[in-house]
Amino acid sequence: MSLTKGLFVTFEGGEGAGKSTQMRLLADSLSARGYRVLTTREPGGSVGAEAVRHVLLSGAAEPFGVRMEAILFAAARSDHVEEVIRPALRKGIIVLCDRFMDSSRVYQGVTGNLEPAFVETLERVAVNGVVPDCTIIFDLPAAVGLERARRRAANDSPDRFEKEQLETHEKRREAFLDIAEADPERCRVVDATRPPDVIAAEVRELIEALLPRLGEPGPPNAEAAS
Repeated sequence: MSLTKGLFVTFEGGEGAGKSTQMRLLADSLSARGYRVLTTREPGGSVGAEAVRHVLLSGAAEPFGVRMEAILFAAARSDHVEEVIRPALRKGIIVLCDRFMDSSRVYQGVTGNLEPAFVETLERVAVNGVVPDCTIIFDLPAAVGLERARRRAANDSPDRFEKEQLETHEKRREAFLDIAEADPERCRVVDATRPPDVIAAEVRELIEALLPRLGEPGPPNAEAAS
């Protein structure tokens, strides 16, 4: 089942918040009901963006400064939007994305101390009118999320962002909550300290409210405005 204009949902939050798990559970639920669903991620999601992903998460770009990292994130996002997300939305597909523009606002903007005007300009160019219909922010204490991330990684080394100080991660948590407060129509905050099945039920309820009934027009999205 395709929607008239597609639906773009992003999953945001700190390290270990359970975004990937919840995105998979929602995708499985929607697919079982006959919807066409595309799951993707950032950084990455397209051939060009995946090439940049390793550079960013390995820390190879870190010596060149946060401004360079922000530019690389924006370049990866632009390729992702134009090669994957926009075409899928045009086909009426539900696109679920693990991280998007709000992560750049938080990681490079707030805790990277980049000027808001610089971050906003990069965002505008990178998304090129494709803004999420709904952003779900998974909220939990930074210490809990980091412990989850470390258990998940097992013997792997922490990535570029997981290795940072707890204070930085807690500041990011607050920044995500500030984004949600400033944009309540788009953003929904979900308590990520609860069991996964309880969280999944809430996520399904949030997204089902955006899905059109059979025969009705699909929900508006950024594609229509671009």
